[in-house]
Amino acid sequence: MSSSAQLLSTPIMTGAEARVQIRRGNWRKPTCGLAPDYVQGNVAILPAELAADFHRFCFNNPKPCPLLGVSEVGDPNLPKLGNDLDIRTDVPRYRVFRNGEVLDEPDDISKYWRDDLVAFVIGCSFSFEQALLQNGIGIRHIEQDSNVPMYRTSIQTTPAGMFHGPTVVSMRPMKAADAIRAIQITSRYPAVHGAPIHIGNPELIGIHDISKPDFGDPVEIRAGELPVFWACGVTPQAVVMQAKPSFCITHAPGFMLLTDLKNIDFSVF
Repeated sequence: MSSSAQLLSTPIMTGAEARVQIRRGNWRKPTCGLAPDYVQGNVAILPAELAADFHRFCFNNPKPCPLLGVSEVGDPNLPKLGNDLDIRTDVPRYRVFRNGEVLDEPDDISKYWRDDLVAFVIGCSFSFEQALLQNGIGIRHIEQDSNVPMYRTSIQTTPAGMFHGPTVVSMRPMKAADAIRAIQITSRYPAVHGAPIHIGNPELIGIHDISKPDFGDPVEIRAGELPVFWACGVTPQAVVMQAKPSFCITHAPGFMLLTDLKNIDFSVF
């Protein structure tokens, strides 16, 4: 299926409309192509005692962890990101971690919510895919109706407190000319990871088998194409697995939070 055909098969919604469908249980798939004009976000929810260190971790690592919003302690609402947004119900699939291990993958975290939790929302590369498509650059995981492939790398993040670990990247294969154009386009979106951090040989960043992503689904890389790698907001999950905080909730990779923010408002021309 072509990128344009796949987009036509995905309902065109606002971020608010998409959240309603997710909250009702009507959308339980990866969110690439959903509400394409609206900013999507990765989610990390931590106890307040760890929030300052995690906030500093995001500040230290702006490429994989560009912050879009932070909640008040114990408040599941982030009104600056969406008037009716409820972080407990508005993600299609979550991951609940205890001591760095996945305990559960629910579609609602109300039963896990606590008064000491702080929610962080981090920019997502799905937000710039619409701009790539509008410039005639195909997105393979959309064409294949699959999740974007994501990989742990040998690129280490800058630590903060207990938080440390590898940078995760998302990958989109492209012809060289399209890769150059993609650099120009995504550089305009620093709040959602910006330009790629690597192009070409995956082994140079510690990826030894590109057919086996650590998160998401493998995609076809065709003759004459280069793998193009962007810093990814799943990085906090790899960090949680390594740092092993007592409790953490994240989105499931590829299953993002839809906001009311417009992608166009986050572009830098």
